[in-house]
Amino acid sequence: MPRILGIDLPKEKTIEISLTYLHGIGRTRSNKILSTAGIEPTRRAKDLTEDEVSRIVAIIQKDYRVEGDLRREVSQNIKRLMDIGTYRGMRHKRGLPARGQRTKTNARTRKGPRRNVAGRKK
Repeated sequence: MPRILGIDLPKEKTIEISLTYLHGIGRTRSNKILSTAGIEPTRRAKDLTEDEVSRIVAIIQKDYRVEGDLRREVSQNIKRLMDIGTYRGMRHKRGLPARGQRTKTNARTRKGPRRNVAGRKK
C-alpha cells in the first residue's frame, strides 16, 4: 500500500483515482502529476515501485499545496473574513450558506436539523 504525505492510498484502485484521496488533488491535477512523473494513469497503486512513488511525492511537494498546509490556509482565509466582518465571514460565523443560496427552504446541511417552534401548529 503506497503511502504519500502520510496518507495511505488504496492499493486496488488505479493510481489516477488513488491520488485523489489526498486533500487538494482531484482528477485533473492527478493526471498532470502522473504525466509529469511519466507514469501510466491506468496502473494500479500496488504496482508502483519505490522510485515512482518518490517521483510523485517530489512533484507534489514542489508544485502543489496539499493536506495540512491547504487545510490551514483555507481555515485562515475563513478566519480572516470573519475578523474583518465581511458578509461572507458573518455567514460562516452563523453557520449559514455563504454563497448566495436560498435559506427559506433547503440549506438543511448548513443549518442542521429543523427545530420545532411551540404553538405553530394550526
